[in-house]
Amino acid sequence: MEAVLAIAIGVLGASGIWLLLRPRTFQVIIGLGLLSYAVNLFIFSVGGLRRGADPVLGTVAAAGSYADPLPQALVLTAIVIGFATTALFLVVLLTSRGMAGNDHVDGKDGPA
Repeated sequence: MEAVLAIAIGVLGASGIWLLLRPRTFQVIIGLGLLSYAVNLFIFSVGGLRRGADPVLGTVAAAGSYADPLPQALVLTAIVIGFATTALFLVVLLTSRGMAGNDHVDGKDGPA
């Protein structure tokens, strides 16, 4: 399970970086989204992958039997912030396209 998660993080991260280097702004926004998903999976995996572990709200037991809530809270916060940032980037994309007439990152028309 850890190998599959590591491969998924690597593929998402590599795809996100590749899309960040593209000349069009929509591809850059999608790349930022993929990169944020990779970081969220990485933060989530730092807490450890435990199946069937009790949440913190349960009976008193050994500290090792609980799931770590901190990475889950960080990922939830990162998802909300990533959604707001993506919405802001889309507004900036539409405004930039309306003012410049194209959607290239550098503002120049070039080969597609």
